[in-house]
Amino acid sequence: MGRVNKLAIDRAGLMKRVMIYGGSGSGKSWLTQKLGYITGLPVVHIDSMYWKPNWVQREADETHALVLTAIAEDSWVFDGNHHKTFPERIARADHMIFLDFPTYTRLWRVFFRTIRCWGKPRPDMGAGCPERFGGEFFSVWIAGYYKRSHTRDVEIITSAPGSVKCYHLPSRRQVREFLEEMAADYAQT
Repeated sequence: MGRVNKLAIDRAGLMKRVMIYGGSGSGKSWLTQKLGYITGLPVVHIDSMYWKPNWVQREADETHALVLTAIAEDSWVFDGNHHKTFPERIARADHMIFLDFPTYTRLWRVFFRTIRCWGKPRPDMGAGCPERFGGEFFSVWIAGYYKRSHTRDVEIITSAPGSVKCYHLPSRRQVREFLEEMAADYAQT
């Protein structure tokens, strides 16, 4: 993976703006919440920028404007894929995390998340958007991720500017180790 540093924590350079991305069901929102708690940084979920109540999708320009407003803030942990705003987010980020889980793991996670949250909005989702099953979501956004976006997502992290600390985390174990190291790092400050 070239210069991608999987778990090295720069103890002198604490996180200020963190971009988390990966396929649907990879744990972006969960990791964003955990990292926000550890670091004290504000948490931003892109799903709430995509959706109005009752699963009405915002106009693309409106979503784009909401993302740009959020990333203009001084600090954040931002989860979501909206590739159209990757250049602006990467330009502002000091850390990037790519969650690269296999399709079967992501399918199970979304399946159980849907059952657990059935009929009510998830904390990372827009208000008025209760959890539901959607065949297209499973087939296109989860099962179709490797064909549609995986190669591009790998290229994004391997070609990130040298000023951005990058983490390519392809397993639950590595995510757990990353969080343990971050918790230890921030406990020392």
